[in-house]
Amino acid sequence: MSSTTPSRNEELFLAAQRHIPGGVNSPVRAFRAVGGIPRFIERAEGPYIFDADGKRYIDYVLSWGPMLLGHAHPAVIAAVTEQLQHGLSFGAPTEIETRLADKICDIMPGMDMVRMVNSGTEATMSAIRLARGATGRDKIIKFEGCYHGHSDSLLIKAGSGALTFGTPSSPGVPTALAEHTITLSYNDIDGVKKAFAEIGEQVACVIVEPVAGNMNCVPPIPGFLESLREACDQYGSLFIIDEVMTGFRLGLQGAQGHYGVTADITCLGKVIGGGMPVAAFGGKQEIMTQLAPSGPIYQAGTLSGNPVAMAAGLCMLEHIEQPGFYEPVFANTATLVEGLRQRADAAGIAMTSNHVGSMFGVFFTEEEQVCNYQQVMACDGDRFNRFFHGMLDAGVYLAPASFEAGFLSAAHREQDIAATLDAAEHVFSTLK
Repeated sequence: MSSTTPSRNEELFLAAQRHIPGGVNSPVRAFRAVGGIPRFIERAEGPYIFDADGKRYIDYVLSWGPMLLGHAHPAVIAAVTEQLQHGLSFGAPTEIETRLADKICDIMPGMDMVRMVNSGTEATMSAIRLARGATGRDKIIKFEGCYHGHSDSLLIKAGSGALTFGTPSSPGVPTALAEHTITLSYNDIDGVKKAFAEIGEQVACVIVEPVAGNMNCVPPIPGFLESLREACDQYGSLFIIDEVMTGFRLGLQGAQGHYGVTADITCLGKVIGGGMPVAAFGGKQEIMTQLAPSGPIYQAGTLSGNPVAMAAGLCMLEHIEQPGFYEPVFANTATLVEGLRQRADAAGIAMTSNHVGSMFGVFFTEEEQVCNYQQVMACDGDRFNRFFHGMLDAGVYLAPASFEAGFLSAAHREQDIAATLDAAEHVFSTLK
C-alpha cells in the first residue's frame, strides 16, 4: 500500500462519519484524545484483536473491561450459540435470568436481591433513583474523576468550593440538577467529613468508584472507603459502590471483597455480561423490595434479562469462580506494570503506575504516587499520546485516552507480556 492510498481503517472511519456522529457510537473510540485514525476491529481471539487492515494487536482495553476470559472464549461462544437456538428475546421471565441472579447474589457481599439492566449508566441511574426513593432525600454525593455513566444527575462537575453548587459538564443537562449533586475530591477523607457535617441529613446517597477507573487507575487511600461507609451509617444515607468496572476484576467479590467494605447498593456491569450488554444493581432486601412491582419506585427495561446475554454472563461467572483463576491474571498484571516502570526508569522517562487486581494505569509524571484527580490532570498528556501511538504501531492496543484504565485477561500469556515490554522499551527511548 502506497503512502497516498488510504488504509481500510481510514476508509471505514470516513464512511462511518456520514451517518454516525463523529463516526463512533461512544466518544472515546474516536481517538480524539490521542489523535489519529481509530482502528476498526474485524475479529478478536484470546488476548488479540485484529483490525480492518489485518494487523494484530495485544489488547489491554478488552472492550473496556468485560473480557476477563479473553476474547471469543470457546465456552462463552458455545453458551451463546446454544441459547440462540431457542430465540433472541421474549420480553417475559426466563429461568436463566434467575440462575444468573442467584449466582451474583451468592458471590457479592451484602447483595440479597438484584435487578438486571443493560448498561452501567442504567444501573447507576436506577440505583440513585432507588436511593432517593428509599430515603426520601434528593441530594447525592459523587467524586471528581469518577464516572458513573451519562445520566443527567451524574454529568455535574465540581463548583468552586466543596459545597458550592456544581455546573453541568455537558450541554443539555439542566442547571437545576446541580443543586442536588455535590461533587467532592476523591480520596479526601476530611472533605467527606466536612460535607456530611454540613448537609448529611439531606444526602440520599454517596456513589463512588471504589477504584477510580475513569481517571486512569486510582485506588482508594487507606480509610477512604471506610469513611464513606461510616458517614452513610451516621447520617442515614445509602452507600452505592459502582463496581461496573471493578466487579470481578479485583477478585471474585470485586472491590468490596478486596477492601472489606460493603455497600447498601452495588452496581455491576462489564464482566457480568461476558461481552454482551448486561449490567445490574442490587443490595439489601429491604431496599430492593421497594422497586416495582414489589414497591413504588419505578424501573423497567424491554431487554433487561435478555436470555442470550444471561447465557454469556452465567458462563463467565462459572469460569472465574473456579479455584486458582485469579492468581495468574494478577501476577501477569504485576509483571507488566513493574516491567513498564523499570523500562521507563532505564530510559530516563518520568512515569509512575498504579495497579489493583487485573486493572492498571500508567502516568507520565514526576510524582511517585498518583491518588487524586488534580494529580491525574497534571500528568504529561502529550507524552502519553506519543507513547500510545508508538505502542499502537508496535502492535499493542492501549486505551486511546490517558484517563482510562487498562485491563488484563486470563488469555494473556508470558509471551504477550514480554512482547509488550519489548515494545515499550523501544517506545520509551523515543520519548525524551
